[in-house]
Amino acid sequence: MGNEKYVAYVSTYTAGKGDNHGIKIYDVDMENGRLTEKNQVEITNSSYVTISHSMKCLYSITDFGVESYRILENGDLEMINFGSINGMRGCYLSTDYEDKFLFVAGYHDGKITALRLEENGGVGEITDEIFHKGLGSIAERNFRPHVNCVKMTRDNKYLCAADLGMDHVKVYRLDHEKGTLKLADVIRSEQESAPRHLKFSRDGKFLYIVHELKNYIDVYTYREQHNNPEFEKIQTISTLNDYHASNSAASALNFSEDFHYMVSSNAGDNSVVMYKINQESGLLEKLFCLPISGDYPKDAALFPDNRHLVSLNHETDTMTFFKTDLEKGLIVMSGPEVHVEQPNCIIFHKLRG
Repeated sequence: MGNEKYVAYVSTYTAGKGDNHGIKIYDVDMENGRLTEKNQVEITNSSYVTISHSMKCLYSITDFGVESYRILENGDLEMINFGSINGMRGCYLSTDYEDKFLFVAGYHDGKITALRLEENGGVGEITDEIFHKGLGSIAERNFRPHVNCVKMTRDNKYLCAADLGMDHVKVYRLDHEKGTLKLADVIRSEQESAPRHLKFSRDGKFLYIVHELKNYIDVYTYREQHNNPEFEKIQTISTLNDYHASNSAASALNFSEDFHYMVSSNAGDNSVVMYKINQESGLLEKLFCLPISGDYPKDAALFPDNRHLVSLNHETDTMTFFKTDLEKGLIVMSGPEVHVEQPNCIIFHKLRG
């Protein structure tokens, strides 16, 4: 990776901790696969962070809304502003590919909020609010909407919203002028499978959806035909070994920086699973599923050079580090764990030298 320097941003919950620094900034030691804290940002309950496609701004969930930050040359963050989402605290956020809009997923109120982004990267007005509707008491159990993830297709035409309460992904057409969303398609998952996170391949042709309660990833092809989105399922692959802890819940979904590998994690089983991605077919091949020496790996990610892996263990308040040998399908713990309270997600960011 040459002399490229990286920082890593880790978002955490702050409730009841007496420390209200919800975002930690780490220097990345690529050679040894370690993170050293260099700074922290005061923000409450940063349950998720995302970086704009321009790589210039970072956006974070906070209580009642979102906060925008300018990413400085050394990786530190300078706050731009706060934007209200007119609802309960969100759990996920992402921008469209032109960084004109920010989308927030609401787990608690089943709401998608779209907000306009200003020229300077700040958060502007709300352009649309969509509440997912439940089935109420007609269903055998109380199916309630929980929007857990929102992501644009890479052609920047459709917003996909994973609803793990309703077991489907809703696909909305984005109006790029008004910032409004109109339902175009629904990708239905198995009942009580709980689609949690979704990611598109680098070329945008494949969609990956991880299901929290049934512990598998579905792979779909995506294309647009006659002005409509078309998704076709081509694979379902487990996130677990055949022998595993009962009551496991799949959590993370991350690409390696080169998009050749995919990482997921399992709470309960407390394991990380690694797949190799076939660049032609989009299909996943499981390399290993191994323990991460912590409780509830909320997120897990490969370092940018694929030689190390970090697991964010939400219940043990730790990050654990591993050397990876992806050819042999091995991970070996490297060095002591790092204490961090209730970590949620991690993003590696290459500094602009």
